[in-house]
Amino acid sequence: MIRMLMRVLGPEYAGPVRRTVALMTVTAMVEGLSYGLLVPVLRALFGGEPGGARPWLIAFGAAVAVYAVLRYLSDLSGMRVGTVLLRGMYHRLGDHLARLPIGWYGGARVGEVSVLASRGVLEAMGVLAHLLGPYVSACVTPSTIVVVMLAFDWRLGLAALAAAPVVAAIQVWTGRSMAASDAERHERGHEATGRVIEYLQAQPVLRAGGRTGERFRLLDDSLRELQRASRRTVLSALPGVLGLTLTVQAVFTALLALGAYLALGGHIGAAELLAILVLAARCADPLLSLSDLGGKLRAARAELGRLDAVLSTEPLPEAPDPVRPAHHGLEFDSVTFRQDGRTVIDDLSLSVPEGQRLAVVGPSGAGKSTLLQLLARFHDVDAGAVRVGGADVRDVGTEVLTSRIAIVFQDVYLFDGTIEENVRLGRPDAGEAELRAAATAARLDEVIERLPGGWAAKVGEGGALLSGGERQRVSIARALLKDAPIVLLDEVTSALDPVNEAAVHEGVERLMAGRTVVMVAHRLRTVQRADRVVFLDGGRIVEEGGHDELLRRGGRYAGFWHGSTAPDIRWRHGRRAG
Repeated sequence: MIRMLMRVLGPEYAGPVRRTVALMTVTAMVEGLSYGLLVPVLRALFGGEPGGARPWLIAFGAAVAVYAVLRYLSDLSGMRVGTVLLRGMYHRLGDHLARLPIGWYGGARVGEVSVLASRGVLEAMGVLAHLLGPYVSACVTPSTIVVVMLAFDWRLGLAALAAAPVVAAIQVWTGRSMAASDAERHERGHEATGRVIEYLQAQPVLRAGGRTGERFRLLDDSLRELQRASRRTVLSALPGVLGLTLTVQAVFTALLALGAYLALGGHIGAAELLAILVLAARCADPLLSLSDLGGKLRAARAELGRLDAVLSTEPLPEAPDPVRPAHHGLEFDSVTFRQDGRTVIDDLSLSVPEGQRLAVVGPSGAGKSTLLQLLARFHDVDAGAVRVGGADVRDVGTEVLTSRIAIVFQDVYLFDGTIEENVRLGRPDAGEAELRAAATAARLDEVIERLPGGWAAKVGEGGALLSGGERQRVSIARALLKDAPIVLLDEVTSALDPVNEAAVHEGVERLMAGRTVVMVAHRLRTVQRADRVVFLDGGRIVEEGGHDELLRRGGRYAGFWHGSTAPDIRWRHGRRAG
């Protein structure tokens, strides 16, 4: 546990943690030794001269005072180190997440990291502040008391010592038996959380279908599985709790019987027997608390394991001597890229001269968006090379590469701030005139004028207070303000209504002017303005050429074009007829 904690925290925090653990250990030992002073105190009180107990009582009081001071210092140290570690862990996790490739954030990874960065970090770093002290005390104090018992009577000490391997075996067995059930419960809990979110998001569909009174079967099933997993977790912990309780009670009973036998035989005095039984009883409480502490520590260890897994994920390597691209042209040189065991891009080669526009079209799953991600180095290729300005993106520094590329995605994410704050993410140091010019070019000024608050209007988490078209205009304004020489567009108008689509197209046209552009197109309106078109399928280029040239060939692209434009034609005819 401590080794994993140190690995997760990093070497810079090793010293404070070790000092805190050492202080907690000394505190627990002093506590055990202070209880050991009860033996001479009781021996004197029940002997012939009760006055002889006075110096032992003074020593006992001094020991308790020392223990109180040490306990205060150790608890304070644990809280302070825990607070420092919590802050340091947030910084370390944040820095590491910022260095991980964007392609790593896929599937359910974002939700998992979100939970880990909130509850997970708090639980893991709370070990030092709340759990480590009681756990060290539960282990060290009884051990110290057993040593004291050995010093006063080796027979009773050995009898108490015999419980140590039994208690340790029970703890190990309980931990192993609960490991699987704890992991299953965590997995079921994560699944149930996802189903709850899905149920909430599905409310419009359920209500539109008149099924509001029906139960959501997937949610019900996941909650039942969570209930079963929780029950299994409790049942798997029960044998350990009962075993530990029975062991402690059995050892105390054995000590009582052995002590009575020795006292009746005249081998030990009644005062010594009473004192040793008091010490044995004092051992019981911390030992019994091991069950509860063990469960909490296992949960914290699981979170530490997840933190360790994230922090052990290697970021994309940085070149020791980064180069700068010589121009703004783009090239794919025999690129192969695999993901989740599937070949997404298969030995693909193409180039985009500086200042030209390339349109990438094809069916869903053809690898179109992956091309953009490889250009921005969201992933590294498995074979071949992706070049920007003649330089392999793996040899270009991350900051240099990102400064030259502006990306506009289909699904725009906005931070929970103002419109101005979200636009300024493109270039925080931009002047007011540049900011307004970018907004006007993206036709965002129309949105700002009708929103209460104007530039200071809040967009909500993820941009929830804006429509899809409005979010897209913010994204285009952000890209315009960045003024990068390379623009990557990923189906930016595929989910927009005709009015917003027209406005966004105007902003996109201004964004593309004079820049090297690679656009993934769903609606083919913008494809006609591209200098070159490639039709992608199965990660390979099936056709390439100009728009008119590909239509004359009558191949895959022509069929795709006619199939995509037919709905627009029908919509226009219907609009005129109406």
